[in-house]
Amino acid sequence: MALKVLSALDLARTQFYHFKAIIITGMGLFTDAYDLFSIPLVMTFIGRIYYEKHDKYVTPPIVVSIMAAIALVGTVIGQVVFGRLGDLVGRRRVYGIALMIMVLSSIGCGFSICTTRSCVLVSLGLFRFILGFGVGGDYPLSATIMSEYANKRTRGSFIAAVFSMQGFGILVASVVTMVVCAIFNRAANGAPKDPTPKEADIAWRLILMLGAIPAGLTFYWRMKMPETPRYTALVERNIIQAVMDMEKVMEVPMSEIVEDKLLPPSPLPYPLLSKQFFRLHGRDLFSCCFTWFLVDIVFYSSNFFQSRIYLEENGDKNVYQDVFEAAKLQAIIALCSTIPGYFFSVYFIDKVGRVKIQMMGFSLMALVFLVLGITYNYWDNKSNSHKTKKGFLVLYGLTFFFANFGPNTTTFIVPAELFPARFRSTCHGISGAIGKVGAIIGSVGFVWASDGVQTLGMTISLIALAGVCLLGMAITFLFTPETMGRSLEENESENDVLGRSLEENENEVY
Repeated sequence: MALKVLSALDLARTQFYHFKAIIITGMGLFTDAYDLFSIPLVMTFIGRIYYEKHDKYVTPPIVVSIMAAIALVGTVIGQVVFGRLGDLVGRRRVYGIALMIMVLSSIGCGFSICTTRSCVLVSLGLFRFILGFGVGGDYPLSATIMSEYANKRTRGSFIAAVFSMQGFGILVASVVTMVVCAIFNRAANGAPKDPTPKEADIAWRLILMLGAIPAGLTFYWRMKMPETPRYTALVERNIIQAVMDMEKVMEVPMSEIVEDKLLPPSPLPYPLLSKQFFRLHGRDLFSCCFTWFLVDIVFYSSNFFQSRIYLEENGDKNVYQDVFEAAKLQAIIALCSTIPGYFFSVYFIDKVGRVKIQMMGFSLMALVFLVLGITYNYWDNKSNSHKTKKGFLVLYGLTFFFANFGPNTTTFIVPAELFPARFRSTCHGISGAIGKVGAIIGSVGFVWASDGVQTLGMTISLIALAGVCLLGMAITFLFTPETMGRSLEENESENDVLGRSLEENENEVY
């Protein structure tokens, strides 16, 4: 017999707490995107400040790559560690720790001790690694918590809404950078004789530290969140506490969710990463890991070559004007393609389904990258008009739209739905960690691949990204199951080849 508390969660109407949970769980992803999309702008500052006498004010590609990779290595470790802790000790118990790591390390990135180039880069790299560790921990916990609180009818939309906070993080990073640059530029009286004033060393630090504020404001509410009823009921097997926690946050009468009998302690049918685990869930884990790996190669490379695509001569611009223009471009892309992509996912995810959206996103991204790669020599021709280059911007923006209305969102959702409660956070963390290995390849490999002969390197790289997208579409078609409209317990039970479903293992009342 299914537990009443879980049935009530699946059938619950959309309530205020669901929207509150979206904001609370989404702030970690907001901070992640803020940092990810502010660091290319910050590296422009660092190039103008610390490479003034070398490399024509440009931070060397290898330095940009290392700064990107350091945070991503921390993210890989954080996803595995916090993902496992989320299953072993509870989602809530470690949730606040991940957020505090993000807040404190964001502030630390801004302080980045001393003012010499080597010292600044080393300290910034250290704090970015710690920040990545906290961000990595937030991924599996946020997705799992939202999936376990949501009803089955709108679960995909709620998890997509959590992930869409990344879009607002990108936009806020751009707007904050523009505001800071405008203020410092005004204080410097427009275009000073020195195109890189000493105060610029304060500006980039301020930009990084301001990203900690929104996440810090949600810390109290994270600490007030009760453990998810699914974890309490299915993993801790404490039905009474699950019922009490659910009554606190959801408008459900106690009489509808109280159980007649309690669940006795039960030994786990099989451990994590055992032969039995791989027989039941290995295919799903492979699908989640590999598709996330592929989409992150594409998504992160797109982010980190953005400044290279639209690189213009500095001319008479000072550092504030230079960074302001880059941030403005980033804000336009966020408003016109990135955020609409997230909104489309939120609206259609529970109407069209995860698999169809993921395949569509991969295929259309492949098409756009192929067009960009084949025609890059035309777009890169300096004799072309400014209006012509806007066409390239439109196509480039479409890659972000179909990434977010596609695999970048669905790869975050599906791992939170496919696995048993006792493995859910761990498997999401493993999937995300493999994905971030792809992000390292994308952010580091693309910069190096396109650093030779500019046109040839960019053409080959863009066509290669199209090939990655086509591979992602094939893996999705062959291995990814559809989870739309089904309870988490139904998704678990379908894989049990022994004839005894996990729904019976975890929900049966004796």
